[in-house]
Amino acid sequence: MAVADRFEQFATAILPSGLSSSAHARFRSLARHVEAAAGDAPLDYMEHDQIVFVARGATKLVARASLDREQIVAFHFADDLVSLPARGRHSYSLVALQESEFLAFSASEFLNSAQQESGVANEILRRSLVSLSRCREKSIILGRKTAQERLASFLTTMADRIGTPRETQCVIDLPMSRRDIADSLGLTIETVSRQFTILRDQKLLETSGRSIVTITNIAALENRAGHLPAAA
Repeated sequence: MAVADRFEQFATAILPSGLSSSAHARFRSLARHVEAAAGDAPLDYMEHDQIVFVARGATKLVARASLDREQIVAFHFADDLVSLPARGRHSYSLVALQESEFLAFSASEFLNSAQQESGVANEILRRSLVSLSRCREKSIILGRKTAQERLASFLTTMADRIGTPRETQCVIDLPMSRRDIADSLGLTIETVSRQFTILRDQKLLETSGRSIVTITNIAALENRAGHLPAAA
């Protein structure tokens, strides 16, 4: 797809429909198109904070500390807007899980332009609140949940974000490896594999190959994740 088409995708997802042509052109001038093969981190070691729009593919946001320690902070998918900090106490990389395309913006320039357009600022605030909610949820998962609850929580979240509903089921094509899932949940790959087996044996999900997961009983999996029941 042409770079112009990728920007139009960004505009549809992020920019309000009534935005002036001059403001539209200003955001277009700030965008830098980036392509990445699986495993690449093309925005690594940037000197300044970046705002990244995932136009195609799937990625993992990885934080690095000393002694070569890494932590998967989050997964991001098409139409997500990601804050990618410059190196500080930790360094961050946006690693492509599959062939991907991004639009990268200087965070300071992007936010300065957004402040001039209330519709854009409101969309950034909305997405920031969603991101904050996911961070809070993950802190609970890592701090208070069992291995099975962690995997069940992960799968229900992926169902909401990238799943395809099919009657009473939901099919997820997971772009990340079992090791990525384990790293993101603070578990070993052996524990994740064992929990997949248990959930399959309990008829809560089915798997096909390394990537396809079919949740066969969404309500039961939500319960297994330790979620509170929906308010009446």
